[in-house]
Order: sequence, then structure tokens, then C-alpha cells
Amino acid sequence: MNRPQDAPPAGSPERPGPAGAGTGASGPARSGRVLGVLLIGVFLGALDIAIVGPALPSIGRSFGVDERQLAWVFTIYVLFNLIGNPLMAKLSDLRGRRPIYMLDVGLFALGSLVVAAAPSFPVLLVGRALQGFASGGIFPVASATIGETFPPERRGRALGMTGAMFGLAFLLGPVIGGVLLPFGWHWLFLVNVPLAAVVLVLSGRVLPPPRASAPAPFDWPGMALLGAGLVTLALGINRIDSQAFFPSLLSARVWPLLAVAAVALLAFRRVEAAAPEPLIRPELLGNRQLVLANALSGLSGLLQSGLVFVPSLAVAAFGVKPATASYLLGPAVLASTIGAPVAGRMLDRAGSRVVIAAGTALLAAGLLLIPAVTGSLPAFAADGVLVGFGLASLTGAPLRYVVLNEADPAHRAAAQSLLTVASNIGQMVGSAGMGAIVASHGGAVSGYEEAYVALGALTILGCLLSLGLKNREEERRTARKNRETRA
Repeated sequence: MNRPQDAPPAGSPERPGPAGAGTGASGPARSGRVLGVLLIGVFLGALDIAIVGPALPSIGRSFGVDERQLAWVFTIYVLFNLIGNPLMAKLSDLRGRRPIYMLDVGLFALGSLVVAAAPSFPVLLVGRALQGFASGGIFPVASATIGETFPPERRGRALGMTGAMFGLAFLLGPVIGGVLLPFGWHWLFLVNVPLAAVVLVLSGRVLPPPRASAPAPFDWPGMALLGAGLVTLALGINRIDSQAFFPSLLSARVWPLLAVAAVALLAFRRVEAAAPEPLIRPELLGNRQLVLANALSGLSGLLQSGLVFVPSLAVAAFGVKPATASYLLGPAVLASTIGAPVAGRMLDRAGSRVVIAAGTALLAAGLLLIPAVTGSLPAFAADGVLVGFGLASLTGAPLRYVVLNEADPAHRAAAQSLLTVASNIGQMVGSAGMGAIVASHGGAVSGYEEAYVALGALTILGCLLSLGLKNREEERRTARKNRETRA
């Protein structure tokens, strides 16, 4: 049961919530500094995703490992990211945003050092696991801090800026990687350390301190079940052979893992119902707006997985070299980077339903047009811009805006973590599904076209789901009600 808080005096910063991160009425200068610190941290985590690809061949040569083993550089990062996401989010709800944000950034820097100094491949994987675990907390904690620093009418643009950091990282990542790689792949990870040091120093000075509160027990049984469920689910999906989808799904390598995941997640839900301080409060799973937001987040993960296949489609359709094909992601990434802050500003003016519905409609059009543009490279690039702008209005800011508006302030980070988990699961399912469709056509252009049309049809469904979100006036009433409850 959340304890009501005293209303802050007029003109003074809003008192923090139970986790102690709230400065809801802070002045523009202070909130701008807070946002700056959060943006650097988000960029740090996103850059590591974008920059590691160019390092893989060099890492393979250094440790004498093949491509199958190298895949664990990504896989172990994803697995521990799934564990760290709800754990760090809940800890920030209980212990405060600033200390957990700084812990995440510090652990991320430590993981980067372990990777760069690794004497063997297993040690490198330990460092990657630490990086994934730490980065799992950076974005949900940053989003929750924005919710407690910015008033509802300014949250959209702030969240939009955090979304733009991902696009910026994916644009700059290959460039930074190209500059540093000649000096050794280790430098692609060492570059994280000075950035993390800057974030730690600024966080201690700028982020609001946590308010002293009665200690609450951490839900370790729930964390163990959720972690086991998510990890076995991820491993099961990761082992599906896209070229033999259904046979591999029924194989002994896959179905036992998926069965364990189902049992663990069902047990997790029962444990949460009886826990004194649950990791994920049952009401977060029963709120209609949050259910819609998580469903749309899963869809966004599916759609993001589709971007991974764009270079392969370009190779098949236009006969370009793989290195050149990677640049054809540029129009979509650049449009998403520009569109993210625009979508954020539109959230403050029009509300989430308008932004998400319009964006998914635009995105559906871009995906359904792909079969019509695979004969023309300029048309293909132009369609990428359409897809990028559509993605900007679905991923990142809009869904997190919904969660910040609906979730109790004391559980904002935990609610934010559900969005990330849903998106990650969507990405894994999408990669397996896309691969299966493409493989069924022998890698021909027609296979890619069919896969993107399927994604377009799912996006139309997402557009219809978004119409169930609250309109702008309803969102404002919810925000006022939350403020009155806190007061």
C-alpha cells in the first residue's frame, strides 16, 4: 500500500516519491541538466550495441573462435540484459533513481574494462554479461527519472530526446568503430570508460538525491522465477532454426526450454500475487492502458527485427556488396533519429493515441510498399525514410509516455522495464519468424517481400490496438488524478 505524501509548497520542487527521485516542478535549467546526464548515459548504452559489430571479426581472430561462438557476444548480452532490466528497475523504485543509475553506469564501465582486458574468450563473455546486466537498468531508470523531473506537459519532448540517442548512436557507432578499429578492437570498448566517468561525476552533482524511506524487502523469489523464465525463453527462441522452423521448434533442443519458461512465468505470476513488495505489481498487468502499451512494445520489437534483414534484402534485390548494403539502413535510422524528438513534441500537444496511431499507419504503408520498391534503389531508400519516421512514433517515447502517465510513481521504473522486456521478446520472435519466411523461399527476394508484407499486416493490427489508448483529454485527467493522489 503506497503511503500518501505531503503536497509540496507552491513554487517549490515537488517532493520525491517513495523511491526518492522526484523533482516534478523543478525549473527548466535544473531539469535540463538532469536530462543532459540521462541522455549521455542512454547514448553510452546504445553506442555499445551499435559499435560491437565491427569488432567481431577481430575478436574472432584474437581468440581463435568461429562465428557460432562469436554469436555468444550478442546472446549473452541479451540474456543478462533481460535479467538486469526488471532487477535494476525495481531496485530504483525501492532505493532511489540516482544510486541505481550510478550503479548501472559504473557496472557498465567495469564490464567494458573486463572485455577490453580479457585474456581469453570466456572472460570476454563475462564482461559482456556484466555490460548487458548493467545496461538493462539504464534506460528504464532514466525514463522513470524523466517522469519525476518533468511535468506531464513536458515529458514527451524529453522522452523523445532519449529515443533520438539510440538513432544517433547507430549513426555514429560505425564511424567511431571505423576510426578506433585500426588501433585494436579493445578501444571500441575502452571508449566507454571516459564516457561513464563523466556520467558518474555529473550524476552525483545533478541528479536528485533519494529521500530516506523505510526499507522494503526485495522480491528475490519473484526475481529468480522471472529471470529463469526470461532466460529459458530467450535461449529457446535463439535455438530455433529458421530454415526448419517447425521441426526445430519440436526438437529436444527447443521445446523443453520453452516449457520451462512457461512454467516459471506462470509460477512468477502466482508468487507476485502473494509477495509483500512484488517485483511487478499485479495491477500493472491488469491496467488496460499498460497492457496495450506492452502489446505495442512487443510489436515494435518485431518491427525492429525486420530492419536487421534490410541489408540482406538489398544484396538479393540490387546485387550490391554486403558492406554497401549496410548503408541502406541509413535512411531509416536517420529518419527515426529526426522523428523521435518530433514525436516527443507531438505527444505533449496531441497525446499518445494520435501519435502512435498516425505512426503505425505510416509504418504499415512503408512496409506494405516494399514489394513495389525492390526494383528501384532510390525508391527503396525513400521507403526507408517512411519506415523510419513510422518507427519513431512507435518505439521509445510514445509508449514510455503512456506508462509514465498510468503507473504509480513508486513503481514507474518497474513498469518501464516491462516495455523493454516485451520489445526484446518481440525482437527475438521476429528474427526467428522473418528468418523462417525468407528461408522458405530459398533466400529469394520474394521471401523478403512476403516477410515484410506480414509485418505490415501486423502493424495494421497495432494501429487498431492504438485506438484503444486514451485521448489527450483523458490523459490529462489521469495525470491530474495522479498528482492529487500524491498530494
